[in-house]
Amino acid sequence: MNCLSFFSGCLGLDTGLKLAGIDHLLFCEIDKFASSTIKLNNPDVPLIQNILDFDAVEIRKIAGLTSEENIDLIVGGPPCQAFSTAGKRASFQDPRGNVFLHFIDIISQLKPRYFVIENVRGLLSAALRHRPHSERGIDKPPLTSDEMPGGALAEILKVLSNEGYQISFNLYNTANFGVPQKRERVIIIGTLNSRKVPYLIPTNSDKEVYGLPPWKTFREVVRGLKESEAEFINFSKNRIKFYEFLKEGQYWRNLPDEIKQKAMGKSLYSGGGKTGFYRRISWDKPTPTLVTHPAMPATDLCHPDIIRPLSVQEYKRVQEFPDDFLLFGNTLQKYKQLGNAVPVGFGRLIGKHIIQHSKGEEFNLNKFKNFPYSRYKNTSDENWYQLNSS
Repeated sequence: MNCLSFFSGCLGLDTGLKLAGIDHLLFCEIDKFASSTIKLNNPDVPLIQNILDFDAVEIRKIAGLTSEENIDLIVGGPPCQAFSTAGKRASFQDPRGNVFLHFIDIISQLKPRYFVIENVRGLLSAALRHRPHSERGIDKPPLTSDEMPGGALAEILKVLSNEGYQISFNLYNTANFGVPQKRERVIIIGTLNSRKVPYLIPTNSDKEVYGLPPWKTFREVVRGLKESEAEFINFSKNRIKFYEFLKEGQYWRNLPDEIKQKAMGKSLYSGGGKTGFYRRISWDKPTPTLVTHPAMPATDLCHPDIIRPLSVQEYKRVQEFPDDFLLFGNTLQKYKQLGNAVPVGFGRLIGKHIIQHSKGEEFNLNKFKNFPYSRYKNTSDENWYQLNSS
């Protein structure tokens, strides 16, 4: 199968697809550091930068395709900040959301046999037009139809369904697919085939059910790394002293009561669980979601034993990149690229799943009925349609 990749980042998804046997004809990435990483690892594949600068005809030409040649697969993870539950959720009012719409137009015009869209959980509930919470309430006008939850995804699905695509999606925790990391992402798969693509088949589970092996752990994947070769940034000096009180798997709540106030400051009285503050990861569990900066106060990812953030090499192992994969930029830029990536093994599994479907092979999902694909409920396309049609 051939593939065109957009919002390619540092090639996590694409490296996995390549391992599954899929050939790339084009990459697209606007970030200059990630673009340089793409060039280092795939110098012979055409690379474009801003997707907004190109239409479908130009993209075909750059990819070396005639107007008659079929495209097997288009993949992309459009910028997720417009839909993130941690942000303002401006949806398609956000310029990044408009980039998403242009990507949908490109898919509609190029008509690949399959497409894959990767995004954050917030896409499932984002409205077409976001009304700030300060403007909501019993004394305010009711939400309009385009301000209702799920409107953004509904618009995307309508456009692509009208183009003839059978679409399925779910929210997946990558730990259920052999990745040593609890990372949850929405994967939308569309096909022009009359049979829609079934949900991904899990390979691991955190509970001894379904006859699957347990989740992979941090200990398993970092074996053999040398501390003397570790590349990392440091925690600030005034925070290092507090880590001396913490063991693996612990975080700020495990600090002695008499120093919690000193360690947390005003954050002690803020809402939420604050699980990312002074967090040492566990040896024998998957890591939390890798972030773009492992030493920010609210998103610490500290080594289980050593007082330092996870190293770039450990990030690569957790994200399942080959050790010899090249990353362009300084240490912070490497963290950012890896933190934004789709785990390579998860990408490989998606690729194999699509290849299997394209060959007409059968999938046995009966044994995984009610499988907890993520920690959230009602995140599949079937559940989503039921919730958003009521």
